[in-house]
Amino acid sequence: MLNINQIKNGIVIDHIKAGQGVKIFNWLGLDRASYTVAFVLNATSKRMGKKDLIKIDNTIRINFDILGVIDPHITVNIIENGEITEKIKLQLPERVENVLHCKNPRCITSTEHYIPHVFHLDNPELRTYRCEYCDEVRSSGDFVV
Repeated sequence: MLNINQIKNGIVIDHIKAGQGVKIFNWLGLDRASYTVAFVLNATSKRMGKKDLIKIDNTIRINFDILGVIDPHITVNIIENGEITEKIKLQLPERVENVLHCKNPRCITSTEHYIPHVFHLDNPELRTYRCEYCDEVRSSGDFVV
């Protein structure tokens, strides 16, 4: 049995689809963290079968829209004094900026590099987003680390 100590103040990112935790771990730069981080791959889950889990023993700022793009089923638990004080259920954001990049060579973002890559939710069931400038469709799985 794997035993990971309880954190006093920090964040638990739970219910990550198995295999997707690496994207979040890398995006957050947790490999360079000076504080304790527990990263569990393929943990047994009654609800999901297998899941990934990240426990961060520190309070850090996280863009929940990006987490929602990676996996809208993620749950974020905020821990204070060893207790869960807030449970955040994520969802697909309606609009994201500089999370997905447009690959259309005719899109203005390909030539004008100062323009932000803005996408709007196109199809929630397919988890696709449409470029604000050229209507190129991207999958939420194409998120930029």
